[in-house]
Amino acid sequence: MTNRRSQRGCFSSGELARRAGVSPDTLRHYERKGVLARPRRAANGYREYPMEALERVELIRRALSVGFTLDELARFLSVRDAGGAPCQDVRELAAAKLSDVQARLRDLKLLRDELSGTLRDWDARLSEVAPGGRARLLENLTTERPGKPLLPLHHFEKLKKRRSRK
Repeated sequence: MTNRRSQRGCFSSGELARRAGVSPDTLRHYERKGVLARPRRAANGYREYPMEALERVELIRRALSVGFTLDELARFLSVRDAGGAPCQDVRELAAAKLSDVQARLRDLKLLRDELSGTLRDWDARLSEVAPGGRARLLENLTTERPGKPLLPLHHFEKLKKRRSRK
């Protein structure tokens, strides 16, 4: 269904939001963050977005999906909108994000291996305890398994810091 506004070359906030798969609140948030230009207002005060706004919102969503933040996008898009070419900066930031993802994957693999080993140890302990008995599983976390030290605490701290930055 095409409404009268889209026939005139603009979208209402509701129609743009629907077509882009976001909420009208998200559009207003994008405006506040500076990644989407503030639209003109119709005589009734409603927002009227130009047709290009749909491409812009789709670009924003794709960039967010690969790890860029709205603040980063605002910086790059303002340079681009002013006629500049922030391509090298965009590429450098994407490379840094990839490096961070690779480091997180290494940390997560270590954590996966640690948890896997812990579960094997706990299964062995549980098999030696009567049903309903105590195997002291949590206390086992404070000791080393034979031949395998616990994952150093700083790995968990790094994971928490990375999560809190997002």
